[in-house]
Amino acid sequence: STLFGLLTRFIEPTAGTIHFCGRDITRDRPADVARDGLVRSFQISAVFGGLSVLDNVRVALQRPHGLGHRFWRSPRALDALTDEAMEALAMVDLAGVADRPAGVLPYGSRRALELATAIALRPRVLLLDEPMAGIAHENVPGIADLIRRAAADRTVVMVEHNLDVVAALCGRITVLQQGRILATGSYAEVSADPRVREAYMGAGDE
Repeated sequence: STLFGLLTRFIEPTAGTIHFCGRDITRDRPADVARDGLVRSFQISAVFGGLSVLDNVRVALQRPHGLGHRFWRSPRALDALTDEAMEALAMVDLAGVADRPAGVLPYGSRRALELATAIALRPRVLLLDEPMAGIAHENVPGIADLIRRAAADRTVVMVEHNLDVVAALCGRITVLQQGRILATGSYAEVSADPRVREAYMGAGDE
């Protein structure tokens, strides 16, 4: 979470610089970073609870469609975004509750909605902070498949403690211990690293 806060400029770095797509973004505002295509989800679900599920996604779609600052337009202007929004909701199995207020959804469904809105922003890099947190076990494969599809045409950086999900999705894994890089590599490489086993499993070389 601290790493994502730094990358998206919600946390001020005490040293060093942050570069994204060849540009120094260390002093950029969070909104500017998001507009450049660096988009994150949060560990705690963050949706517009008073808006419908459909409108949550349609709000997200305004930016890639160039409608982000046209607040004086008629609400009917959002109708053109409905089909695309419904496609996004279908991907996370929420099309059937499109008209319900987002705030009444179960926690796992709100996490799925948050992921759909993040993808709707068409990010270059999508940062997912523990996307499986609060997700019911039976819904994990569906969310994992959505993340896999999202990663087909963009970079996805994910903080996740569900090792089955990490093994299934991640091509490159970095293990941190007390803010320092402990190991980097494939799942097979890092899971066999004795330093990782000692730090996270309490197991020695035996």
